[in-house]
Amino acid sequence: MLNPVTNDRPRHEPHAATTTVWQALATVTDPEIPVLNIVEMGLVREVSFEGAGVHVVITPTFSGCPALRVIEENVASAVRAAGFPHVEVASRLSPPWSTDDMTDDARSKLEEFGIAPPQPHGGLIQIALDAPVRCPRCGHPDTRLRNPFGSALCREIRTCQGCQETFERFKPL
Repeated sequence: MLNPVTNDRPRHEPHAATTTVWQALATVTDPEIPVLNIVEMGLVREVSFEGAGVHVVITPTFSGCPALRVIEENVASAVRAAGFPHVEVASRLSPPWSTDDMTDDARSKLEEFGIAPPQPHGGLIQIALDAPVRCPRCGHPDTRLRNPFGSALCREIRTCQGCQETFERFKPL
């Protein structure tokens, strides 16, 4: 509702405003995996207020992520729709995004979507890459790498030795 005297939106308390922005960001889905939002993926690094504007910092899953521009535009749109007309979205590559930044909810949603989720690795990526991968369809632990390149840079294609289904795995990074 606009203030009838100044024709401005009401000022938000800092805590309420921050909560509102984070809720808006949780509506922004990953263009390549629409069952996940960017908050549960761990892409949002910072939300701050500078003057009358909101500053959001995100980190892409890969520095060359083809969906980055779409995500940035969707972030700005979602924050504007939440009542903050002045939005700046910046990308930060350092520290790099890791699959350890994903929430447990994100991992569960990936599995329900048919993509084997990455397990937390605490920086021991080689061990995570070599670890057994369970089939997201039947749960069988014996799966084989079919192709190291999936439909996106962050995925690989595997085949389950139990149900014989082919599926994608989100690579641990």
